[in-house]
Amino acid sequence: MTATGDVGHGDARRPAGELEAGVLAALWAAEAPLTPGEVQAALGGRLARTTVTTILTRLHDKGAVTRQRAGRGYAYTPTEDAPGLTARRMHTELAKEEDRSTVLARFVSQLSDEDEQLLRSLLEDSGSDGR
Repeated sequence: MTATGDVGHGDARRPAGELEAGVLAALWAAEAPLTPGEVQAALGGRLARTTVTTILTRLHDKGAVTRQRAGRGYAYTPTEDAPGLTARRMHTELAKEEDRSTVLARFVSQLSDEDEQLLRSLLEDSGSDGR
């Protein structure tokens, strides 16, 4: 324990989402459903199994993974690949805003020239398929 009463683990607090990202990366790499123990092993055993289980449960609650019975527990599978998950997060954030026009305008204004051109091209292509 530290002088403040906190348990010292020698590690600085991880940024929000870092653990979830690591767990998802392990699931994507496996290309098959994994149990919490298997995810823990894939991450090099650096997280407690209960921590991995908690992360997987949160990801399930968010719709980022599905689960199926595997013995007394579950095996987990990501619902989307990394680009799909990023797109879903972008949609979720956009849905929180009333002034979507301003949010989108600011998003586009912060794109690199290459990304802006790519976005224009994608929008043109999606407009040509009847959407």
